[in-house]
Amino acid sequence: MSLRWVLVGMLFLASVLNYVDRQTLAILAPTIQKDLGMTDPQYAAVNNFFLVAYTISYLVSGRLTDKLGPRKALSLYISFWSVANMLTGLARSMASLSAFRFLLGLGEAGNWTTAPKLVSEWFTAKERGLAVGIYTLGATIGATIAPPLILWLASTGHWQNAFFATGAAGLVWLVPWLLVYKSNLSPSPSPGRSYLTGKGEPEGDCLPPFPAKNERPGEEGWGGEVALWKQPVLWSLLLARLLTDPLWYFIQSWLAKYLVAERGLTQQQVSITWVVFLAADFGALGGGWLSGVLIKRGMPTVAGRLRVMLLCACLTPLTALIVLAPTVNAALAFAMVVTLAHMAWMINGSTLVTDLVPKDKLATVFGLVAAGSTLGGLLMNSLVGNTVGAFGYRPTFFALSGLHLCAFALLSVALKKK
Repeated sequence: MSLRWVLVGMLFLASVLNYVDRQTLAILAPTIQKDLGMTDPQYAAVNNFFLVAYTISYLVSGRLTDKLGPRKALSLYISFWSVANMLTGLARSMASLSAFRFLLGLGEAGNWTTAPKLVSEWFTAKERGLAVGIYTLGATIGATIAPPLILWLASTGHWQNAFFATGAAGLVWLVPWLLVYKSNLSPSPSPGRSYLTGKGEPEGDCLPPFPAKNERPGEEGWGGEVALWKQPVLWSLLLARLLTDPLWYFIQSWLAKYLVAERGLTQQQVSITWVVFLAADFGALGGGWLSGVLIKRGMPTVAGRLRVMLLCACLTPLTALIVLAPTVNAALAFAMVVTLAHMAWMINGSTLVTDLVPKDKLATVFGLVAAGSTLGGLLMNSLVGNTVGAFGYRPTFFALSGLHLCAFALLSVALKKK
């Protein structure tokens, strides 16, 4: 197997751990809230501590990743968040829980600035969608296995055990990562392929050269820090994440609570939510694969990504039907479709960044764009935490149902001008 795909496999495993660690609180929320005497608004506040740190980390970790490179950067991030997750098991109040979740957020965002930089350096445009899909699949696999895994770990003693065990797993991951990704390892041009002509194929572990400037429109304009903020494409990608990612955060942090509060499920029964995240698995792989197929058939890169994103945006209005469904199974079925569509959308949106941004700025720009995602999550958490008690969950499901179509219109205009 080519070494670059082995590295993507390691990114996949890191993403699994990333999502298992962050989902632990959401899955055990009813138990932890009872044990620590927390209300729903307080639970929302704890989630926001995580997202505030996540936002800060996106703004900082991108630049740090560009300076350190993927190997050192991801080693630092996963060490930090794994220890923070283990410390969460020591929480004895809302204050300490919030502090440890803040630390977790500081570490976890780095995974998502490092991964696209590695993909941009080691893969061509036709392959990037699949590579991004594979490592993002780790997130959805992590979210899929988290409910039964976390509940099993918590059932062996106390809920704290789940945090100790999942945090320790991240430290174990470091060993193969450092062994596989040697300190002197870097992408090198392949003698067997000309990127500009597309003739020939890489031989063995030889890697395709970094794409020529003409593959990334307006590359010369990305310039320094001031020039970055003047890019209309940057703002359109950031706003698109701000509008659409609240749906993903809501599914992660509130779907299980909704099923308990309004559908009558017990703490153990919410493990059924694994099927929703299984659908996200198919979205992660399918979204990247489908845009890759369109590009291989001759469609321009950006147009191929947008074609898939339009299809996804047309499916997300089904979010409103989750709360209107007559049975739990029907609600879960609609949640599966919506989650699959959102994940395929997110894969193509993330890959657009690697298509448009030069590699020396990629992690920085990706961090800025992803900060829009966490800002959207912060707004969603605040609104849901303060309104669910008074109005129930219905207004939230309705509000989330039309955001992807708005984001698609925004992106279409910005990228057409570009």
